[in-house]
Amino acid sequence: MMDVRPVANIVGKIVVTLGATMALPMLVDWWHGDPHWQSFFESGLLTMLAGGLVSLATAQSDKSLSIHQVFLLTAMLWLVVPVAGALPFILGAPHVSFTDAYFEAMSGVTTTGTTAFPALDDLPKGTNLWRAFLNWAGGLGIIVVAMIFLPVMKVGGMQFFRSEGFDTLGKILPRAFDIAREMTGVYFAMTAACMVVYILLGMNGFDALVLALSTCSTGGFSNYDASFAPFIGPAEYAAAFFMILASIPFIRMVQLIRGQAEPIWRDIQVRAYLRWTFYAIAVIVLYRLFWLKAQNPLDVIRETTFNVISTFSGTGFASTDMIQWGHFPFVILVIVGLIGGCTGSTSCSVKVFRYLVLFQAVKAQLRRMQSPHRVFPLLYDNRPLEQDVVDSVMSFFTLFILSFGLLIVGLALTGLHPRTALTGAWTAIANVGVIWGPELTPNGAVTDLPDSAKWLMIFGMYLGRLELLSVLVLFLPRFWRG
Repeated sequence: MMDVRPVANIVGKIVVTLGATMALPMLVDWWHGDPHWQSFFESGLLTMLAGGLVSLATAQSDKSLSIHQVFLLTAMLWLVVPVAGALPFILGAPHVSFTDAYFEAMSGVTTTGTTAFPALDDLPKGTNLWRAFLNWAGGLGIIVVAMIFLPVMKVGGMQFFRSEGFDTLGKILPRAFDIAREMTGVYFAMTAACMVVYILLGMNGFDALVLALSTCSTGGFSNYDASFAPFIGPAEYAAAFFMILASIPFIRMVQLIRGQAEPIWRDIQVRAYLRWTFYAIAVIVLYRLFWLKAQNPLDVIRETTFNVISTFSGTGFASTDMIQWGHFPFVILVIVGLIGGCTGSTSCSVKVFRYLVLFQAVKAQLRRMQSPHRVFPLLYDNRPLEQDVVDSVMSFFTLFILSFGLLIVGLALTGLHPRTALTGAWTAIANVGVIWGPELTPNGAVTDLPDSAKWLMIFGMYLGRLELLSVLVLFLPRFWRG
């Protein structure tokens, strides 16, 4: 049997750290004279106590991790952290049920951004800061997991990036610390820069902090019911820029800081992502200008640029009701949401890398049909693609489509409107954040959805964020036999 103590020890330490960070929203509420600070004080103590006890009970365990334990650690972190993150929502405002609190926390740490709270404008400042911090912490976590653990775990073709993730199986944690430190520095710097830009564009300090945390994590939690609409104008372009930055591989930005500019410019994934983003924006702008006869071209360009990048990156901010653009733009938005950003970023969904591999595999197969006796090697960025990478990517696509379809059916069976079921499954499995449907509250919250639908979406967010296979492997009996 697998020894779970090393995993529990790490999870316990991270839970303690999370409890300590509750001091930030606690101090914000205390500074503003809001008695709600006591809820964060209580939640922080309970969280640190629980995490500390688990960590102490497993302190004598082996510190090295096997590949099976890495799978379990990844899965457990994204299950346990939302439990701790949900405590302030239960003990304090908005005093919701465990289902709604866990939904909000899971949406936060998976950087999905769909909310279960119907009145964000009325929440204490500390609560809205905590929601944004969950986004930010989840974004940092997924960067490390995507570049350190997933290549080792060979999930969805990620073993192709072993050399970039500095794969050192057997020394995962020490090496991961070094890489995480550099990426964390980039992440902090990007967030600080985003906050400063927002302030320069007219936001107050608190709004700038909350939205910078949500922007750079591509999480999308806002402290306003109107999402990003209160800041229509230049701030939309600034947000679009930082969402793009957060959607490209962070390892490329680390290399850029080291003085190696060539990798980011030559990265085929980055070029494809920027190109496809431009195409989506251009198509919708032209449709709105010439088909819908929109009157102000500059407003159309700004509005479309912001909302398309928000959806493509999986951030989920909205500055307007995109459903009013018509059916064709809606289809484009659904498609880009199912693509997502680059691997090794805070972005979500299938990722550009896997689509590029898929296109190469289809192209090679078509050539084989024309010339059956010729050999057509599969290349990605002039590097050969090994068969296990291609097989892993194809397995990922199969499971993603199957999971997406089953989630739509499951949500429909709970009684949801077809549009709500479709966009609910889409926003959950792809971690996009935007959802449309008649059952939603005016701010787009899922408050009035049945609890069964919320738990299906919770599972979808969890499954999608951890790239499906790293979760589903836990259901194999032989996995637990080591």
